[in-house]
Amino acid sequence: MADITKKAPDKKETNAKNAFLDFLFYLVQWTWGLPVNLAGGIAFLICTKIKKRRWQRFGYSYIVYLPWKSGGLSLGLFIFMKDQHKSKKWTYNTRIHEYGHTWQCLLLGPLYYIVIALPSMIWCNCFEGYRKKNNVSYYKLYCEAWANAWGQKAAKMEMEK
Repeated sequence: MADITKKAPDKKETNAKNAFLDFLFYLVQWTWGLPVNLAGGIAFLICTKIKKRRWQRFGYSYIVYLPWKSGGLSLGLFIFMKDQHKSKKWTYNTRIHEYGHTWQCLLLGPLYYIVIALPSMIWCNCFEGYRKKNNVSYYKLYCEAWANAWGQKAAKMEMEK
């Protein structure tokens, strides 16, 4: 039987809690994650203010769309992605995946470069032939699978298969 004496959460209370969590998220990103976010913030400003590239908010992050051959790159709060990819599924999944890296930065701060960025860069750029030859998913590497899991949870979205 439902407890009818419970009252719904107060909207002001919920908004205050969300505002506090938002503040806390950005505080940690801009202190603990300062090196990564500083690099991303500078790149974001160059891309959006000088190069006039299209950008959008995605959760707590900012995505810039670039005319490059690469897929995606996360630098803390700032995500850089290929613009106008031929596959909407790729764009959808990549936003979620890169958003997962944003949350990894929140956890790891300055360790992000060593624990996530460097292994990811090596896996992406040096093992493409190995992955193709052995039919190994790009997301098999620990940091990429972790980004998928956290991106889906944080964005409350499932990646398309």
